[in-house]
Amino acid sequence: MTTFVQFHLLTSYGPSNPNRDDQGRPKQAMVGGVPRLRMSSQSVKRALRESSFFALDLAGHTGTRTKKLHDRLREHLGKKGIADKAASDAATQVAAIFGKLETVKEKDGSETVKATTLAFISPAEWALAEELAEKAAAGEALPKDKDLKKLVLRRADGAVDIAMFGRMLADDADFNRDAAVQVAHAITTHSAQAEEDWYSAVDDLNKAEDTGAGHLGETAFGSGIYYQYVCVNCDLLIENLGGDRELAARGIEALAKALPQTSPAGKQNSFAHRPIAFYMRAEAGPRAPRDLSGAFFTPVDRKLRDLGANDLQTGSIKALEQTLAQIDACYYDGQAENTCTPLNTLDGTGTLSEIVRFAGQAVRGA
Repeated sequence: MTTFVQFHLLTSYGPSNPNRDDQGRPKQAMVGGVPRLRMSSQSVKRALRESSFFALDLAGHTGTRTKKLHDRLREHLGKKGIADKAASDAATQVAAIFGKLETVKEKDGSETVKATTLAFISPAEWALAEELAEKAAAGEALPKDKDLKKLVLRRADGAVDIAMFGRMLADDADFNRDAAVQVAHAITTHSAQAEEDWYSAVDDLNKAEDTGAGHLGETAFGSGIYYQYVCVNCDLLIENLGGDRELAARGIEALAKALPQTSPAGKQNSFAHRPIAFYMRAEAGPRAPRDLSGAFFTPVDRKLRDLGANDLQTGSIKALEQTLAQIDACYYDGQAENTCTPLNTLDGTGTLSEIVRFAGQAVRGA
């Protein structure tokens, strides 16, 4: 049976705008007929991939998402003394493996070859691409079309983030990767709306001539307690990594460390949002996964009395744990899923290190 590890987090954000919409405002959603602030799944996954936990704990085992493989291959060949024309032709031949290429005219009038879509490239694939580009530049004939793709593209390799979050190669679905980690859009547990901040800047050298500001502007922000749900298919994670169970365990341990300490970095210089989760729960087992967002369809601020809470943080925890207990009572005869002590900074119980060990053991035992 498939083993799933599920994470539930509650995190308080002060005034901030970590994930913006097309108008620069905090993303929002209507949940239970009430406006909420929202952070997209994509922004959360990007923050996780860029976190120091992934960079340090999974060094050498993360992929690169880019359209610029051609440029990097050409630069690689140039450093080896290969003439620019030969380097460019070889780079074109190999970069095309990952998707269609187009010539883009830059602002300075120069031309650059880029992929039309982003490619998520593992370290092993990148190394093979460089090796093949060197052979092509040296005049060696490369295999054609599908044979060349089979030589470079990998279904199972050492890129943990590709194994976790999947990838799509638009031109060759045979080498797509199903995501082993599902990340929900984070929403506030209570009603919340974006606000506007009008700000001004003063001319430092204008002391007496003119009064008033040298610049006026506005920026949007919001504040709230966000619920975040993440589900990991442990068996698929191991499969995506070619059966390397230990690397999969290291990956979920890095994920468990990053989740409560990482956030999207939009407008971070303006608002200095550096939140850490005040509540984190981990569960592991073969049961069908279920998120607990239903705990917040009636916003917490409307039911504090019913929850026996005086503040939104405590109310959010009680709403989540109450919903969890009710699901267990109705579906599993009151038997809780396998878990460890939740991290709760409000009462000082549970530790992150315990949750990290719990998640790693779930993968090692899957």
